[in-house]
Amino acid sequence: MPGGILGSPETVPLVVTKMILENLVKPDSVLCNVSVRSKKHSLEILSELLTRSNPDIASEEVFAKLFERERLGCTGLNEGIAFPHCRISGLKKSCAALVKLLEPVDYDANDGESVDLVFGLMVPEELDAADYADISLITDLLRDDAMRARLRSANTSNDLYDALFAGQPVSKLQSAQ
Repeated sequence: MPGGILGSPETVPLVVTKMILENLVKPDSVLCNVSVRSKKHSLEILSELLTRSNPDIASEEVFAKLFERERLGCTGLNEGIAFPHCRISGLKKSCAALVKLLEPVDYDANDGESVDLVFGLMVPEELDAADYADISLITDLLRDDAMRARLRSANTSNDLYDALFAGQPVSKLQSAQ
């Protein structure tokens, strides 16, 4: 089914979307206006954020897995968004982090556009249907024009976190009218 088990962003109830995001993204795993030197540096920062809620997992391990995954193929989603993700042995439940970069960096994206929004995800080694649904929902949300605009308009980490949960994408509002 397009959009995963739960459906596309237009059909997933807003409350379900918020619940999924709240389970994945914690306020201390969101950073705004981060200065990075490169894609690799952004992955280092992302790995530190991802391990905040999982202190038993070393950020170096997460970085190595993110870097390894990136070597398999670029995780850029185009339009300035990257979605680095990896599987981590021993992880009980998925968690995510969001970084808004001060200046875009080259991510080798298919569209050639530099990336300024990096949404990272680490998942358990063995994925279940809920994990696949989470991944699908996240990619759909990150491809939403209104969502990207809200995230890019944030000036603080708190604003960025709030923007992730703010309102419905414009496409949902228009389809409801």
